[in-house]
Amino acid sequence: MNKFLIRGLAVATTGLALTAGLTSCNDLDLKPKYETTPDRVYVDLNGYRAVLAKVYGGFAVTGLGSDDNGASGGGDVGGIDEGTSDYIRQLWSAQEVSTDEAILAWGDPGVRDWHNMNWTASNPLIRGLYYRIYYEIAIANEFIRESSDDKLSSRLSGNDVASAKRFRAEARFLRAVAYMHVLDLYGGGPLVKDTDPSGVFTPPYGTRQQIFDYVESELLALSNDADFAEPRTNEYGRVDKAAAWGMLSRLYLNAQVYTGTARFTDAATYAKRVIDVPGYALSSAAAGNVSSAYGRLFLADNNTAPARNEIIWPVTFDANNTRSFGGTTFLVNGSTSSSNSTWKSKVGMPQGGWGGMRATRNLFQLFPDTALDRRGRFWTQGQSLEINDIGNFPEGYGVLKFRNVTSTGTALGGSQSQSSVDFPMIRLAEVMLNYAEAVTRGGTGDANLARTYVNQIRRRAYGLPINTASTVADVASITTASLLDERGRELFWEGYRRTDLIRYGRFVEGTYLWPWKGGVKDGRGVEAYRVLYPLPASDLTVNSNLRQNPGY
Repeated sequence: MNKFLIRGLAVATTGLALTAGLTSCNDLDLKPKYETTPDRVYVDLNGYRAVLAKVYGGFAVTGLGSDDNGASGGGDVGGIDEGTSDYIRQLWSAQEVSTDEAILAWGDPGVRDWHNMNWTASNPLIRGLYYRIYYEIAIANEFIRESSDDKLSSRLSGNDVASAKRFRAEARFLRAVAYMHVLDLYGGGPLVKDTDPSGVFTPPYGTRQQIFDYVESELLALSNDADFAEPRTNEYGRVDKAAAWGMLSRLYLNAQVYTGTARFTDAATYAKRVIDVPGYALSSAAAGNVSSAYGRLFLADNNTAPARNEIIWPVTFDANNTRSFGGTTFLVNGSTSSSNSTWKSKVGMPQGGWGGMRATRNLFQLFPDTALDRRGRFWTQGQSLEINDIGNFPEGYGVLKFRNVTSTGTALGGSQSQSSVDFPMIRLAEVMLNYAEAVTRGGTGDANLARTYVNQIRRRAYGLPINTASTVADVASITTASLLDERGRELFWEGYRRTDLIRYGRFVEGTYLWPWKGGVKDGRGVEAYRVLYPLPASDLTVNSNLRQNPGY
């Protein structure tokens, strides 16, 4: 997909802007407030395509207000700063700043709660993430409703009907992903489907098991849906069956946490389906002296080969067309000093730098030899390893992972300090590690092949040919413990860590600590109930069907 597409079509749908503030989940099934009616929007395939862009864009942009895009109209979600409300920004914070991988200096309301692990049901960021997820569900539901077979046959003809059915399948996938985030972060929550009544509607509560079952059923259906694109046949940035298989492997890897029943064989099965798709390959070519083969995955032209051959589903960004103060603009600027021009040049943001996120000691120490392992790239100049004051940005090493430069070294930040780095929601290395862990935990599969996958990832990290045995990079055996460390090295700052630590029993427990865990400098164990975030108090007051998670 052209990287301009999502933003371009989202702007084209300004008149369709889904502006419901979602002040309560009573509004979750409310038809978006269009300036024109659906019958005037869904008049042809271009109308459907434009609204589908909004469904995709829900993961990348925040609305038409203060996101520096030159438009006005306010954010999609009310009650939270628009730039902060970005889907990836809030998902990343919930998954990373609450763990041993990242710490955030800012003192904005709710920010310190992530690392202190003392959040409440009134935390504005937990509330903002919740409403952002359900906003995505709402716009996907509305698109799916307007894409029913009878409406398509009355509005479109010929090949346009088939194309719109493909769009509908993609919207179902995006909705399933949003529900998977509800499942992982909140456990249970409102369960709203396109078949529910339109208009103001009090949604029923879905338990964690019920939401798991719904996500599983949707992803399995899409895996066999003739209307869903076959692997690698869709435009760049759009999803297909391989994305569904990848999400199933992730769902099943965590099934024991979610439901109490292990599904490791299923996790291995669906991971292998993705790995075996012709054309997917680890990015194994360095970009000259700009980046390693691994680093190339997180550059501003990662929409081009070889990086794009590893990224199964990216959320696309473009410094000129797909902009917000979230996404990878947040990841690049937030982890860069505002006062160090050399640092800003390194990450391609000469006018940027917000001085926010740094690595904890634990993340740095996952890399025993950063001279060999190219994944461990940290900014140490003027920074200390130890963090005595969370709010002091020079304490804690900077992370040089997401960089807004191309593989030729061209910086793309410009005067707007916006990012063109696409965010990898699913990539091949994760799926390979899913397979390795699932088999190591007892799932049916090939243990030697699992080790081969791990060694290919490690060889790439060490700058070696991935299909050649190495006494430097290879491991003779793998264990569940070694795989957690390998996931930490390979997938750090990509939004996996909280989920991984929970699966390993190391998130809330006092047996594994990191600096400032639980608000204590040397770390402490916290209450067991914090493996789930609370449903917002604001929603509980208006929807008596909901159930708060224990402890809140």
